[in-house]
Formats: sequence, structure tokens, C-alpha cells
Amino acid sequence: MPDVQKQISSVHRSTSTRDREGVEAQVSTMSQVFDTGIDDLWDAVTSAERIPRWFLPISGELRQGGRYQFQGHAGGTISRCEKPTGFAATWEAGDDVSWIEVRLTPEGDNRTRLELEHTGHPKAEFWEQFGPGAAGLGWDSILLGVALHVSSAESAVKPEDAAAWMGTDEGKQFLRLSADAWADAAVAAGADPTVARERADRCYAAYTGGA
Repeated sequence: MPDVQKQISSVHRSTSTRDREGVEAQVSTMSQVFDTGIDDLWDAVTSAERIPRWFLPISGELRQGGRYQFQGHAGGTISRCEKPTGFAATWEAGDDVSWIEVRLTPEGDNRTRLELEHTGHPKAEFWEQFGPGAAGLGWDSILLGVALHVSSAESAVKPEDAAAWMGTDEGKQFLRLSADAWADAAVAAGADPTVARERADRCYAAYTGGA
């Protein structure tokens, strides 16, 4: 099983704002260094054969201009694809459209940094209630899947097993630590500490059914 404390501390998180399509957008950025080369990490996060090993089955045309769809989850259009350094795409869940960018950078001998940037226009009431952790806990779970996959600690992660694990004490600890880490990122960006902690508590409760 994963070392949840190590995984959480291996990820750097930050939040900011920027103009996107003439409207202020919320930006959440995460980065983690993986013990594998850039070509292998690129393949792990872009191959239709490997992606289901750490996340969900994916269909569509995985190329620039193509559309993709995760089974039972988000889909979108790939707007940029520059092997092996990164790609950009829309992230569409129902009527909600946001944007992701993934950047890969070699770091030392056979190590690669993955930086994920998620930009969106969350509804004001939703942001006030949950803050960056609303999406951040999900992205942390995705990076955990990538980490398990490329480390060979787990060759494949079945979605049903991942969902069940999140309900265990260890899974809940992971979500708690993730929520707190996103609160820390919000405070570092200037958020009121009390507000940030309250949002983190609501995020954790939402992900765990109030447990």
C-alpha cells in the first residue's frame, strides 16, 4: 500500500488567479518528481493502454485536436501536444469547462518532474464553500495513481479498488492530508487561515461522506 504521508509531502501545491477569456480564473498547480525518464513518464500519461492502469479507461483520439473521454468521468479536446514535454486540453464535466496543462521536465539522472496546472471558473458560492481542495483532492488522487504505476509498486490500479481504498482509514488519512495541504497552499497565496481550514474541513467531509 502507498505511504500516504510521503506521497502528500512529495507534491508541491500552489494557487493563484489569472485572466482567462476575460474573466478572473482560479489556478491550481501541482508538481512532483518521479523516478523515471521523461519518455517513460510521457508514455505513462498519454498512452491509452497505460492510462487505465493508474486512472480510468479512456477513449477517443489522443492527439492534438482530438477529443478524449474518461469512462464515467471528464472528457475534452486536446489543444496542444508536444511530445515528450507536455500537452494541454480542456477538462469538461457536464456543463463545467476548465483547462489543464501538463509539463514534463527532466530532473537529474532518470528523474522527471510532472507539473499539472488546472485553470477554471468555479461558481463563487462553490469556491467560497470548498476552495481549491474541491478539485485538488481529486488531482492528488490522480498523482498518487501515477506514482504507484511508475514505481512498479502497483502495475495496475482498478477503479473499483481505488474507490474502495479511499473508504479505508488509510484512504481517509490521504484525503485529510490532501485537504490540509491545499489549505496550506491557499494560506500561502494570501487566504485567511481560518477560512482556508474551514474549507478544507468541508472538502474532506464531502469526499468522505461526512466521516
